[in-house]
Amino acid sequence: MVTHNPQTVSALIPAATSEQIRRAPKVLLHDHLDGGLRPETIIELADAVGYDALPERDPVKLGQWFRDAADSGSLERYLETFAHTCAVMQTREALIRVAADCAEDLARDGVVYAEVRYAPEQHLEAGLTLDEVVEAVNEGFRLGEQRARENGDRIKIGTLLTAMRHAARSREIAELANRYRDHGVVGFDIAGAEAGYPPTRHLDAFEYLAGENNHFTIHAGEAFGLPSIWEAIQCCGADRLGHGVRIIDDITVKDDGQVELGRLAAYVRDKRIPLEMCPTSNLQTGAADSYAAHPIGLLRRLHFRVTVNTDNRLMSGTSMSQEFQHLVDAFGYTLDDLQWFTVNAMKSAFIPFDERLAMINDVIKPGYAALKAEWLFA
Repeated sequence: MVTHNPQTVSALIPAATSEQIRRAPKVLLHDHLDGGLRPETIIELADAVGYDALPERDPVKLGQWFRDAADSGSLERYLETFAHTCAVMQTREALIRVAADCAEDLARDGVVYAEVRYAPEQHLEAGLTLDEVVEAVNEGFRLGEQRARENGDRIKIGTLLTAMRHAARSREIAELANRYRDHGVVGFDIAGAEAGYPPTRHLDAFEYLAGENNHFTIHAGEAFGLPSIWEAIQCCGADRLGHGVRIIDDITVKDDGQVELGRLAAYVRDKRIPLEMCPTSNLQTGAADSYAAHPIGLLRRLHFRVTVNTDNRLMSGTSMSQEFQHLVDAFGYTLDDLQWFTVNAMKSAFIPFDERLAMINDVIKPGYAALKAEWLFA
């Protein structure tokens, strides 16, 4: 009798290749609509509305400017990048186009399910109402999904409506999210600077959503530390944590390699609270010094509910395939590891359970199985 030794088999599995990563089905939970525009789209929309403050007029140079600004270490310059993208996203036509582009770009990269977030309150300068903003973005995503199908790709997109934590419209945006929950919107989020703007400032919005049995995630534990994570979970009841990278501050690795979890880290792991981690973005904001030093490596080994995300594809010059590639290069991850991250994300999505299960069993697992079987025919 031959005994199957999974560790021996695992040791023979090579790291995933770039081509496999590109073709693998991927799930994205943390992506900002205003952080993922195509540079050429920005220029064309700026021309259409008479916006003349762009730092560059050539698409290649403009894309590089956004990446350099995000890498500059200057918060003011980083925030300026969003001033430019939001400036050209103030009309119904612009929102439709940006959302359609987003769906096509993600589908082309192998993303089969995505939750894309945006703050409706940031798109009212040309006279749109909050409802008109949501309806335009939804229309754009449906158009983009259709175009993706015509190109032979498949993607399903839900949106998260974001309230800005420095503003005072969170309850209004929460009610908006609830109003459109069966029409493209799958949940709610708060974003913006953590320091000085704790999530508990928006407690009425979270209590309202909980009372409506609705879903929400909270940006927490990105720039600020453990108190932000604790408040998001214990005071506000977050379903997921946007970033959550600072949970590493509650984990101690001893000299002998033993790992000790503090009570908050243990709670997050035990409760399977999803962490929406964005490796490249985290490097830009100083949450990690390198991909190899990113907490995601340890958190994966400890079996936290880790997911991999893009955050702002334009500012970070990234895609889901590139995020996976960085992790493969840093940690030698195989297709099994990438499938683990992908299933984690799909389990954590805000769409109904039966849809999540079908996506896992009928799309994700068969997709990875086909890729893993290719060595048989090499």
